[in-house]
Amino acid sequence: MSADPTAKPSLARGAGQHVLILAGEPDTAELLATTLELAGYRIGLTDTAAKVLARLDTHRFDLLVVDTALPDLPGIARAGRPVIAHRPPVLYLTPYDSLGSLLPELGLGEKDYVTKPFRVAEVLARMQVLLRGPAAPGRPGHSPCYDDLVLDDTLCRAWRGPRALDLTPAEYRLLRHLVLNAHRVLSKEQIGRYVWGDFRGGNAIEQLVSRLRRKADRDGPPLIHTRRGFGYWLGRADGED
Repeated sequence: MSADPTAKPSLARGAGQHVLILAGEPDTAELLATTLELAGYRIGLTDTAAKVLARLDTHRFDLLVVDTALPDLPGIARAGRPVIAHRPPVLYLTPYDSLGSLLPELGLGEKDYVTKPFRVAEVLARMQVLLRGPAAPGRPGHSPCYDDLVLDDTLCRAWRGPRALDLTPAEYRLLRHLVLNAHRVLSKEQIGRYVWGDFRGGNAIEQLVSRLRRKADRDGPPLIHTRRGFGYWLGRADGED
């Protein structure tokens, strides 16, 4: 019997991984702790960056979820470098208008973000990706590529010929999805669920595709195309899309 195409996909779930949540707002902390426990994670909870450093110095966590609204957050990386032996991946919860200052601190392959107000499905999906970790060199799919476009999943970086593309995490995920599905039209819903873990309406997809196009197709024949009314696809094309 075929699956119901209208059925909602099940949420990503954990397998007992130990997650430390840093959130200053009680409502946010309670929502995250309750949701992640129900999803199968073991939860630690704290409300200041200083307490996080102390916890990380004495306990090994698989993932750190950080609400960027905390006032003492900027000092966490500087203060933590000398004492923390194990640095878990980090998922930031941040307002969209703060991404400009946050993205340079994200690093490559170790950190990701979800914009606020966040969706639980997106948080769970991005957590699962971070917990899987980067692909090891030599494994199938380690370097997705198409034409002169090459991606490196270990570093979460991409190149168009010799030129490195300065991509945000969402742009990298979109480009990777397009490359792995080259010459296949992907709907906005498919893209949204892969990039953010949940479908986003409005013009969020159009804006993301537009930003990626400006970076990836700037100096060469266009590879990212629109199939009007259906979605987007990646590949060589002779005519206009």
